[in-house]
Amino acid sequence: MTPVPTLLRLDSSYDDDATSASRALTATFARAWLAGGPDRAVVGHDLRTDPVPPPGHGALHWSPSLRAPDVVVPVGAADAQGRALDELLAADALVIGAPLYNYGLSATLKAWLDQVHVPGTTAPFGGDGPQPLRGRPVVVVATRGTAHDGDSEAEGRDHALPVLRLVLGDALGMTVHVVAVDRTLSVTTPAFVAERERFEQRLVAATSELEELAGRV
Repeated sequence: MTPVPTLLRLDSSYDDDATSASRALTATFARAWLAGGPDRAVVGHDLRTDPVPPPGHGALHWSPSLRAPDVVVPVGAADAQGRALDELLAADALVIGAPLYNYGLSATLKAWLDQVHVPGTTAPFGGDGPQPLRGRPVVVVATRGTAHDGDSEAEGRDHALPVLRLVLGDALGMTVHVVAVDRTLSVTTPAFVAERERFEQRLVAATSELEELAGRV
């Protein structure tokens, strides 16, 4: 039987579907991706309600072939990493909702990233080794509370996107596409309400970008 092309939709917002811009946009991409072919599937993983735990042992950062021979990894910790890796490796494409929290990744997304970046398994070590995800597309939906566009100082305070590009793109070899939306605080915070119109304009543009991108990946 021919495998069904599968998209992994990974959400990490602490907000629910009704209030999260990143969730709305990953849903938009998933719908458009499904519309691109008759035999496609989406696997949704909500890291807020079903978090991937951080690696339960330091040795899990490395492939078994790179670990010291006397290291014993707890079975439960190894199983948790195995489930995260299997889910990712089974996907033909990935969309990640990545809101900016305290200038960086959400804790849940960072834990997931730590589980799947494994030198010797998903990333080369010492310039050599497997890279099974090379070339697979990953769409990062980056949402930020305040304005970042065109502001180099503000962009410099975003420590989430550089990490995602480095790990997913450079280390895992995936093809990274970023769609960013700023000013999400204009919806919920009176101090930023003056930015609401620009946020809504960018949201419409990002929706179009994602729909177009879904037809290409």
